Amino acid sequence: MQKLIKSHKSQKELNILIVVSVLILALLAISPEAASSSNLNLSPSPEMGPVSEHISAEALEETGDSGVILNSYEDPEPVQKIGQLNIVYTVGGIGAAVLILLAYLRMTSGDTGLITKTLGELHSLKIWKTARSEGSEETDQEKLEAKKLRFFTAVPVLSITLAELLIFSGRMGAAVWIHIGTTIALSLSNIFIKDPEVHKIHQALMLLPVLRLINLSMPIFYDTTLYTFVFIYGPLAIPVAVIVLHQRDSLEQIGITLKHIIPYMLLSVPLGLILGLGEYLTIRTGYLIPDLTFINLLKLTVVMVFFVGLVEEVIFRSILQTRLENAFGVWAALIISSLMFGLMHSGYGTIQEILYTGFVGFIMGLAFYKTKSLPFIAVLHGFVNVFLFGILPHQLSLWPGF
Repeated sequence: MQKLIKSHKSQKELNILIVVSVLILALLAISPEAASSSNLNLSPSPEMGPVSEHISAEALEETGDSGVILNSYEDPEPVQKIGQLNIVYTVGGIGAAVLILLAYLRMTSGDTGLITKTLGELHSLKIWKTARSEGSEETDQEKLEAKKLRFFTAVPVLSITLAELLIFSGRMGAAVWIHIGTTIALSLSNIFIKDPEVHKIHQALMLLPVLRLINLSMPIFYDTTLYTFVFIYGPLAIPVAVIVLHQRDSLEQIGITLKHIIPYMLLSVPLGLILGLGEYLTIRTGYLIPDLTFINLLKLTVVMVFFVGLVEEVIFRSILQTRLENAFGVWAALIISSLMFGLMHSGYGTIQEILYTGFVGFIMGLAFYKTKSLPFIAVLHGFVNVFLFGILPHQLSLWPGF
C-alpha cells in the first residue's frame, strides 16, 4: 500500500511539473512582452513568422515578406535589448526549461503509478478477444497492437500538422494553443498507454512543439539575427540529450560514428551547395553576415552546423526517424519524418518552401538510413544553411536576374 501511495505521489509531482512548465511557455509565447521582444504579432494575419530559420529578404531595418523586422547582417558591436521585463521573461523561460528537464528525468526514473496499473488490469480483461483458436487470437492481438500503434502515432502527427498549417495561414494564437495541448498530451501519455514503443515515439514527437514554443517565446537580445539561433537551439539541446539518454539506443542507431568521416565531410560541401541553391531559388533569403570574410563565414558555419544542423538532425533523424523505422518500417519513417521536417518550415509562408524542405528532409533521411552517420547529415544540413544564408545571397545578388 505504501508503495502505491508513493508511486501515486510521484505521478502527481510529475503532472504538476509538466503542466506548470508548459503553462509558463504558453505565457511566454502569447504574452504582449514576448511578442514585442520577438517582433511578433500574434493577431491573425497571412504574413506571420519568423519560425526556426525565417530570414528577411531585405536589408537592415526593412520588413521581409513575413511582416517581421529582421536584420540581414551582423552588427560588429551587438546591442543588448535586455530591459526589466525581458529579464523577468528570460528567468521565466529558464525556469520552464528546468521544470521540463525535471519532468523528463522523473519520467525516465519514476514508476508510472497507480493509474497505469489500473489500466493494465482493465486491459487484462481481454474484452477484445473472441472465441477463436490460440494462434488466431495471437494474430488478432498483433494486428490490434499494430493498429493502436498507428493510431497513437497518427493523432499527435495530425495535431502538429494542424498547428503548423495554422501558422502557415497566419493564425498564430490558435497554433500556439494546439502546440501547448499537444505537448501536455504527449507528456502525460505514459500514464494511459502501456506500450513502451508508443512512449518513445511520443517523446520524439514532443520535441517538435517544444521547438516551436521555444522559438516563439525566446526574446531577442541582440540586433543580430544569427545569434537568435544560439538562444533557440542551445536550450533545446537539453531535452534532446535527455531523450537520447533515456531511450538508450546504441551509438550506431543514433548515428554517432566516425566511419568514412573524411569522404562524408568532403561530400557534404557540394551536396550542401546543390540543396542550398534549390532552397535559395525557392525563397530568396537575405544574408546573415555582412560579407564573406573568414571570421564571418566561421561564425555562420559554427552556428549552422553545431546548433541548427546538429540539434535538428538529432531530432528528426537520430530520434524520430529511428523510432518510426522500428515501429513502421523504413519508407513510412522517411515519409513521416520528412513531412514533419517540411511542415516545421511553415513560417516562411509559402507552400513551395514546405514542399522543398520536405524533399530535402527526405534526401537527408535517406542518406542517414544508408550511412547511419550523424556527423555527415549534421554537417550537410549546416552547409545547406551556410550557402543559403551566407554565400549564395552575396554571390548571386551580383548576377543579372538575381
